[in-house]
Amino acid sequence: MSSDWATFGRVDADGTVYVKTAAGERAVGSWQAGTPEEGLAHFVRRFEDLQTEVVLLEKRLASGAADPQQSLASIKRLKESVDGAHAVGDLDSLAARLEKLTGAAEERAGAARQAKEAAKAEALTRKQTLVGEAELIATESTQWKVAGDRLKEILDEWKTIKGVDRKADTELWKRYAAARDGFTRRRGAHFATLDQQRKSVQSQKEELVVEAESLSSSEDWNATANRLKELMAAWKETGRASKDTEQKLWDRFRAAQDAFFSRRSEVFSARDAEFKDNLAAKQALLAEAEAIDVEADPKSAQGILNDLQGRWHDVGRVPRENMASLDRRWRGVEEKIKLAMDTAWRRTAPEDNPLLAQMRAQVAEAEERLAKAQASGDAKRIKQAEQALAGKQQFLRLAEGTK
Repeated sequence: MSSDWATFGRVDADGTVYVKTAAGERAVGSWQAGTPEEGLAHFVRRFEDLQTEVVLLEKRLASGAADPQQSLASIKRLKESVDGAHAVGDLDSLAARLEKLTGAAEERAGAARQAKEAAKAEALTRKQTLVGEAELIATESTQWKVAGDRLKEILDEWKTIKGVDRKADTELWKRYAAARDGFTRRRGAHFATLDQQRKSVQSQKEELVVEAESLSSSEDWNATANRLKELMAAWKETGRASKDTEQKLWDRFRAAQDAFFSRRSEVFSARDAEFKDNLAAKQALLAEAEAIDVEADPKSAQGILNDLQGRWHDVGRVPRENMASLDRRWRGVEEKIKLAMDTAWRRTAPEDNPLLAQMRAQVAEAEERLAKAQASGDAKRIKQAEQALAGKQQFLRLAEGTK
């Protein structure tokens, strides 16, 4: 290889070393220490050193590992070295290779600039998107914890984005900081209002609890049960106090309700048992009443029924679902005895009928009172006596007309 490069140079008689280029020969040094061949070999080694640098630069550019701008600086330095190199070899070829490397490096530098601009634009877009999201959160979000966490995530992501120019980055940061501060103020105002609302709710629920506790010992079962239901509806409509306070108030409210309804349940259970006993007693009395021999002696049957009726009323109440059927059967017995009594009464001769005799006596008494009123001359007394007499006479006529 050295001998090949040596063909691009010569050493003249006085020891001057020349290199051959397309522009002609030029002196590159002087050699006095040995033979001309040794002198050429010395200057060829200098050429090979330059060539090694060019080869390394070509490889680095080809691999993509070299920085294009640094490569251009290295190429420029090598060009200057080749142009005035004190070396023997194919300097024109080496210069051509450096020129080709310049084009490749410039192309890569352009691509790098475009990539950098694209990355810068992407970074700017990402930060603009993050700022837009932060501003939307600041003005609209009411999911306070989720939104607060997201603003922190936006900040963490923001720190990883590089490449935005200082002016744009500063303006975007100011917008993000303003959005974050706005959200913090709005969240603070919300919770301040919520705290006031919860205090108001707490006050209202304390009043409900106090009333429920005052009703827990009541024995006005229906009215109190209805009122406790109203208090429960009011409780649900009132809203919620703070978590701990809400639970404590609810425990008291529920305990008051349970105390009342447990007592009511015990009373109703005892009453139901009493009503069942009363039902058995009334059913027994009813069986006696229905077994009365009405046809044999209606008057005696009426007396027996009157006695049973007194005992019937003394027994007390029965379950609601049994009341109607018992009353219906009892009225049936009453109607049966009444019908027998009416039939027997119609069969009695007027002169033997004690009721007609009593009514005639009442008419006679009314006539006497009218006579006395007329004798007194008191118009009011006369009118009243006439009305009383007319009423009794009418009843008597009706009774006599049933013969």
